[in-house]
Amino acid sequence: MKYRKIGKYGTKISEISLGSWVTYGASKDIEVTRSCVKRAYELGINHFDTADVYGYGQTHAGAAEEVLAEALRDFARSSYVLASKAFWPIGEGVNDRGLSRKHIYEACNASLKRMNTDYLDIFYCHRYDDETPLEETLMALDDLVRQGKILYIGVSEWTAAQISDAVHITKSMNLNPIAINQPCYNMLKRDIEKSVMPCCDTEGLGLAVWSPIAQGILTGKYVKGQKYPGGSRASDAMATNPLIEEYLTDENLDKVAEIKKIADGLGISMVQLALAWIL
Repeated sequence: MKYRKIGKYGTKISEISLGSWVTYGASKDIEVTRSCVKRAYELGINHFDTADVYGYGQTHAGAAEEVLAEALRDFARSSYVLASKAFWPIGEGVNDRGLSRKHIYEACNASLKRMNTDYLDIFYCHRYDDETPLEETLMALDDLVRQGKILYIGVSEWTAAQISDAVHITKSMNLNPIAINQPCYNMLKRDIEKSVMPCCDTEGLGLAVWSPIAQGILTGKYVKGQKYPGGSRASDAMATNPLIEEYLTDENLDKVAEIKKIADGLGISMVQLALAWIL
């Protein structure tokens, strides 16, 4: 395993991380989770990513956090980097969502309690909140850093303009900086290359991209004109994971067929090619 810094900052994380969306706390039991986490750890993965909303809807808010924490309990806390997030609704209350000071504080403290830890290495704003002043969000996050509850601030799926605005505010108000961005990025979805990626490079933000194999499309198991394989995300989880629908187009499946030729020519799997391209 190779390691890279969180943007321009000092902490090093494995190039490949283990996420827990649409799996842990929802469709995978603790034994399966523990086995996956243990194997990832043995292979040198030290970066584990989750969110308070993962599992909510199928079970309850924080379900994935609880299961991941249980799987990590045998490993020294200092040996891995733990990330969680806040923004999406995790309850019926009007303040059980967003990036207000109230929700950020409550979401972070709830995540810490669920995962039985004193701090999160990375705490992401899971999306941008148009209903809350950016200054309010950034000041609340800065307070959590100063309290030692989070070490690095992250954002997910923010535009380049939103990231630039946030960077300007943190500098002008002497707040702790945004250190990392988590956008969607893979061979079939490359829009961040236009402005988000250059912005992050200029400002020193790291990139921890999600969906590197495009919801499983880049495994090659979905073939144009053929029935989706049983047990696959497309056949079993469309209702809980509608994001896969945007990938299952004839155009994308034609692209995947061409990419498979490249993988076959190299003597590697589609997944290996997709991850190597990301890295």
